[in-house]
Amino acid sequence: MRPPDADIFRVPIAPGAHLHVERYGFGGPSIVLLHGFATSSFLWRHVGPLLAVQGTSAYAIDLLGYGESDHPPDADFGLAAQAAYVDAAMTALHLTQATIVGVDLGALIALRLAFDRPDRAYRLVAIGPPPLHDIAGPEIRELQAETAKYALRLSAGMFGASALLRPFLEDGVAEKTNMPDALVGRYLAPYLGPEGASHLLVLAGALTSDDMADIELRRITQRVLILRGTRDRWCTRTVAEEYEAALLKGHYQHIDGVGHLVPEETSSDLARLISAFVQTAEMEESA
Repeated sequence: MRPPDADIFRVPIAPGAHLHVERYGFGGPSIVLLHGFATSSFLWRHVGPLLAVQGTSAYAIDLLGYGESDHPPDADFGLAAQAAYVDAAMTALHLTQATIVGVDLGALIALRLAFDRPDRAYRLVAIGPPPLHDIAGPEIRELQAETAKYALRLSAGMFGASALLRPFLEDGVAEKTNMPDALVGRYLAPYLGPEGASHLLVLAGALTSDDMADIELRRITQRVLILRGTRDRWCTRTVAEEYEAALLKGHYQHIDGVGHLVPEETSSDLARLISAFVQTAEMEESA
């Protein structure tokens, strides 16, 4: 069966603010796909069609300020705000409930949404979630600490954002050959121009652990599948196992030989794991 093309939506989440959404498939269980820092819904371009072929409807969302979603200069781009925007997007898409799948910061947004609006999240898949006490990590902290220096140096160049994005993208895969220049360029496209680098610095500056400080993982009652690549340099096995222990219904599973950006390196394995996780839930409910 030929994988379906995406249906494209722009959904309102607030006055003057819209999110870009790509839907793969129609009917069956709904799955919301969330990217992390330095990426966009483009990360799911292979996974979405595979999920659709397996009988689900997959919605890949560009978070506010990322990809082809609006970039309002005065918006809140923090994790709690992003969870609220996803909630609003689900309302606009007529999704009462969905399995929420997130990579990196998208995994934290999924947890935030499940904590704030438990009725929205059917199940969760957290791929490479950062530790709650250090959600930015050393790379983003450096950007946050040196924002003025980077902005002055980079804002004049059309491709200034490349110097910020490339390290995240190349470090996010097991082998740099899996992130060639053409692919970096595609992720860079929404941030071309003199304001692109400055906007990325704004997005980095919005990421603080305060947005997750009040979350009690034990109060998240949904089943949560924690996935990480064995060559993930940011979400270590220790971090993943800490999530598994802290969550009421957490289960950790690794994927051999891939890095942080699991959808980029093994879309077929990931789609199979997500689909099996959702279908198991469906069978449990019908039993």
